[in-house]
Amino acid sequence: MSGDTITIFDTTLRDGEQSPGCSMTTDEKMEVAKALVELGVDVIEAGFPIASPDDFKAVQKIAREYGSQATICGLSRCRAEDIDRAGEALKDAEKRRMHVFLATSAIHREHKLKMGKDEIVQRAVEMVERAKGFTDDVEFSPEDAARTELDFLCEVTEKAIAAGATTVNIPDTVGYSTPSHFFNIIRHLKENVPNIEQAVISTHCHNDLGLAVANSLSAIEAGARQVECTINGLGERAGNAALEEIVMAIQTRKDHYKVGTNINTKKLFSTSRLISRITGMLVQRNKAIVGQNAFAHEAGIHQHGMLQNRSTYEIMRPDDVGYVGTNLVLGKHSGRHAFKDRVKHLGYELDDSLVQEVFDEFIALADKKKDVYDSDIIALIEGHVGESQDQWSLDRFHTVAGTDVLPTATLEMRREDSEEVFQDAATGDGPVDAIFRALERVVGIEARLTDYQVRSISSGKDAQGEVMVEINVNDQVFHGKGVSTDIVAASARAYLKALNRAAVEGASGSEGSTEATP
Repeated sequence: MSGDTITIFDTTLRDGEQSPGCSMTTDEKMEVAKALVELGVDVIEAGFPIASPDDFKAVQKIAREYGSQATICGLSRCRAEDIDRAGEALKDAEKRRMHVFLATSAIHREHKLKMGKDEIVQRAVEMVERAKGFTDDVEFSPEDAARTELDFLCEVTEKAIAAGATTVNIPDTVGYSTPSHFFNIIRHLKENVPNIEQAVISTHCHNDLGLAVANSLSAIEAGARQVECTINGLGERAGNAALEEIVMAIQTRKDHYKVGTNINTKKLFSTSRLISRITGMLVQRNKAIVGQNAFAHEAGIHQHGMLQNRSTYEIMRPDDVGYVGTNLVLGKHSGRHAFKDRVKHLGYELDDSLVQEVFDEFIALADKKKDVYDSDIIALIEGHVGESQDQWSLDRFHTVAGTDVLPTATLEMRREDSEEVFQDAATGDGPVDAIFRALERVVGIEARLTDYQVRSISSGKDAQGEVMVEINVNDQVFHGKGVSTDIVAASARAYLKALNRAAVEGASGSEGSTEATP
């Protein structure tokens, strides 16, 4: 890769998944890995293999499936058992990378590691050398580098490169840095580490002060040539640098940064939606690049300028990022062929049977609401994702609610492995609470609702509502999403989706994970 191309290192599957409530199944990780490959990500950090058997399995499957299309990376602490486990998980990847890390800041040395500087240097060198036994592509991260004394950071970096590290990643682990501060760190390394040109300088910034993207871009200006980031800025605490913002800043301001990436930017919006659906983390409406309002213009003066020339108020075109807004596209008289073409235009490849199912739902929706938008069609398509894992389906329900009326829900359900019809009823604080309780009674799972969000998919009183729920079952978190013009129906579908996940995933148990946070 040339010096004017930034390596995009995506850690959505590792650091992003560490965000509370964002854990993914192996199948979901495979779906995300496929999307990242199609997006054009250079390096995919697939996980932390020693954390759990599930993490190991996911990294191994991703390495086997996509290790010839992107570099697949596994994270390890500077411990022999971590490195050996990661090496085993990655061995089938044609392109693989070992990423080893060890804290270097004074506060970490004293309070976490209980190690002196000489011990840390020795451990780093030994573990980089061990990692080289599995692959020539080794990345070393001095954890909490932004708070590490510069002279010691230079020493560790020099020794790690000498031991064989081909990438040295400089993490702002706790989001403490500022753009000028981070620029000076990278510049200091370039000027004071004798062998720095033998490795790629990388950056990994957290967003605790809202500066992760700004710090990453400053690092590029100072000479960094790899950026570690996540889709939607997902990650623990306030998250990581957002991949879509980094990439579009580089592309839009190429006159300033004078570098590029290998990212297929037209896939950014769809990849953002995928991550949001799988993790249950909604993207805020005004989120840069991929938010619903990113290309919306309401102020009169803006609208006037846009009509004259879009560049007056848009520095990017919606098509540049694959943005799908609320374009009116189809009505109830539209044919199946036109619908299938629209689905393909939106970036979805569906088999004929699924196209028919979604088309039938589209016709039913068109009977309920006056206008059907692209966003409505996407919601219908995504409603079918993961259905094969569902043990329970909801045939019909009825709710009663109102002033001076005890809210009640009755429902009829079926189980995948049985023709028997299950009926039950429950009362609650309102119709939504009542149907949640009834669903729990039939499925046989008692859950605690920890998050409930509703938003409109398009515009108008007849717009579909999208409901996202998060539930806690035996200290495990599960998400569900439902869509309907009836918000009670959408709520029921979302809650049942989460209960189905709990029934499937909870039955197999959950292994405790080992904390990792370069």
